[in-house]
Amino acid sequence: MTSPGVGLGWRPPLARFAADLPGLAGSGFAEVIAETLHRPDPALLELRDRGARIVPHGVRLSLGGAAPVEPERVAHLAHCAELLGAPLVSEHVAFVRAGGLEAGHLLPVPRSRAALDALTRNIRLTRAELDVPLAVEPIAALFDWPDDEYTEGDFLTELLDRTGALLLLDVANVYANARNRGRDPVKELESFPLDRVAYCHVAGGGEHDGYYHDTHTHALPEEVLALVGEAGRRTTAGLGYLLERDGNYPPAAALRAELDAIADAAGLARIT
Repeated sequence: MTSPGVGLGWRPPLARFAADLPGLAGSGFAEVIAETLHRPDPALLELRDRGARIVPHGVRLSLGGAAPVEPERVAHLAHCAELLGAPLVSEHVAFVRAGGLEAGHLLPVPRSRAALDALTRNIRLTRAELDVPLAVEPIAALFDWPDDEYTEGDFLTELLDRTGALLLLDVANVYANARNRGRDPVKELESFPLDRVAYCHVAGGGEHDGYYHDTHTHALPEEVLALVGEAGRRTTAGLGYLLERDGNYPPAAALRAELDAIADAAGLARIT
């Protein structure tokens, strides 16, 4: 894998902004929601043709579900990787459906042996159909299940050992989960299998009713940027650090400032 850079979550409202970033197709990279790629935007394909590294990021596979992953969803993820010439693909340590019902959200799995077995099966089924590596992302969750048998770090370590998957480390999720549980985010970070990091997410959030929410619509808090610095000192982060924005898009100058702040915190070259 090439040296780490700074990336941007590709969204249609950010297409022109992404095209104008001088380093995105050089030292940077992009990520696109795989489920939006049934009819790829020509602007995204143009970015691919300029040499950008683009990662399909799945949100509907339900790796943590009790049922086996649906073959057509896995096939679509594999197709996205081929279409984009992707270096890898990513999905979540979560479930989104159960008993025929769609939640519409990423839901946390209990950190139990049974959940570990289900994740292991589904990740192995998925990896068998992919020609590129798979990275899995632990999510931000407002609660822990009462029957948890592992810490999050130990759970992830065993999961990666069993499956050979890589880790998509969402620094903002680590911060959110630690803050909402009254824990030290640096210690939480250090408990993760940091030698297996494929790349990192960074995003903004805000507090509501006493909880910190990873919204992807707020500016980056200084605390999250500080944790990016801590992560940068502990891992090479594979592809690098990617800014996620999913609404409330600020002016281009503010977005550029956030990308620069991530690069500075991680000790990487700016792409702006």
